Amino acid sequence: MTSSTSATAAEGGMAGSGAGQPPSPPPSPPAAVPPRPAPLKGGQLALGTLALSLATFMNVLDSSIANVAIPAISGDVGVSPSQGTWVITSFGVANAISVPLTGWLTQRFGAVRLFTMSVLLFVLTSWLCGFASSLELLVLFRVLQGLVAGPMIPLSQTLLLSSYPPAKAGVALSLWGMTTLVAPVVGPLLGGWITDNISWPWIFYINVPVGLLSALMTWSIYRSRETPTRKLPIDSMGLALLVLWVGALQLMLDKGKELDWFASGEIITLAILAVVSFAVFVVWELTDAHPVVELRLFMRRNFAAGTVALSIAYGLFFGNVVLLPLWLQQWLGYTSTTAGMALAPVGILAIVLTPLVGRKVGSWDPRKMATGAFIVFALVLWMRSQFTIETDFRHILIPTLIQGAAMAFFFIPLTTITLSGLTPERIPAAAGLSNFVRITAGAMGTSIATTLWDNRAAMHHAHLAELMVQGQGAFAQTVQQLQARGMSAEQAYAQINRLIDQQAYTRAADDIFLASSILFLVLIVLIWLTKRPAPHAGGGAEAAGAH
Repeated sequence: MTSSTSATAAEGGMAGSGAGQPPSPPPSPPAAVPPRPAPLKGGQLALGTLALSLATFMNVLDSSIANVAIPAISGDVGVSPSQGTWVITSFGVANAISVPLTGWLTQRFGAVRLFTMSVLLFVLTSWLCGFASSLELLVLFRVLQGLVAGPMIPLSQTLLLSSYPPAKAGVALSLWGMTTLVAPVVGPLLGGWITDNISWPWIFYINVPVGLLSALMTWSIYRSRETPTRKLPIDSMGLALLVLWVGALQLMLDKGKELDWFASGEIITLAILAVVSFAVFVVWELTDAHPVVELRLFMRRNFAAGTVALSIAYGLFFGNVVLLPLWLQQWLGYTSTTAGMALAPVGILAIVLTPLVGRKVGSWDPRKMATGAFIVFALVLWMRSQFTIETDFRHILIPTLIQGAAMAFFFIPLTTITLSGLTPERIPAAAGLSNFVRITAGAMGTSIATTLWDNRAAMHHAHLAELMVQGQGAFAQTVQQLQARGMSAEQAYAQINRLIDQQAYTRAADDIFLASSILFLVLIVLIWLTKRPAPHAGGGAEAAGAH
């Protein structure tokens, strides 16, 4: 939807501004209006749907499959697990930067060519990720993978909608939405099993056959259905500033703890660079004739409040999704497979309830639906804030299962609110900007959550250690008991330190879960700053772009 409508939007804008020009503009809009070729039928429709779904599945899977493999990757390349999360954040930031370019690239190269090339480059970069022998190389290849992945999801939706008759658009979007919901269920399970039974590079190698099959099928079916192309100017300065401030900010967040934050000249430099380039970026985008990001959309109440609520909520959600398996594997002794099993049920209720939400979002008040989702998220995170080192697998599983209901009522209503009241030609820019902010928030949420986790753990460790006096009380008794089992004094002290760390990191995780729970409740205020969209205004089509 996003990119095909982008082409329509740009055509409409050009025609509007050139009313007194020669008669060339008027024929343009019809050439780019979405009903291009006739809908596909029979086997071609089934194969086309499968090809596009495989690409979407592969893309979404790649954003969740690495979560449970971070400890294994970190150990192999010789870095800490908190540094290992750069594998996730680098992909997210690069992906966010490339999303707003989808509309321009589609008009320049055509939706089918761009989608096929994006899938093939995704295959290549996935293969390179598997071959990476150091964290620096892996992060570099993940950045490239994120950049080429940007157009894949919006274009898969565009091509899928063009394959079905308008009356069956809801069926097409339901199929597309199911793909994006099944992948987060399969991702942790598959990632955990591969990491434990084969090796972590294979979480990237499995993209190769899937991607090649998807690209081959897509090109064979859709190449005769290429969208019109035309040369348009690109805001190269705006794009450069966007890369500069997002990159500097994310690098600052990722390296802050390692370099002791603002005690480091490098962190201060990155902070100044991020602030200055962001300020220049805002001014430039508000004054450029063809901005890469349409910031004026933030002047609309629904768009501003909806985007901020959606993005902060997604940042909280994604940060906690990364934190939970790290805690389970580092401090509760879970394997990658069992950590994946603890995360997988999140998609069960989401898959069941999403079709209902898609049908009802046009008639129910989406503000109430989003409020319900935030309350459930808050409940889930409060339940997790009660976790201890004694919490069993069943009690870890229950909040994860419940969270699926919140996911179903989270993306679609909030995206419907965000895009409500916009004219069709402005929806592509709005969807692109909203997705850019959301994906960026997800990457930053991961960095912030893991950094706070380490900081809170250090504080709890210090408080717990204060209670222990060498040679006295429980501390002395524990040392004696451990020495009686054959440990040296140094080994006994190391074992006690490990136990203190286990408690400290568990309490720190609980702190983050509780703070996130409270923030979800606070975000409800933003939802109610918006106006209720007109009944049946929006719904599934726009909302699907939120995934």
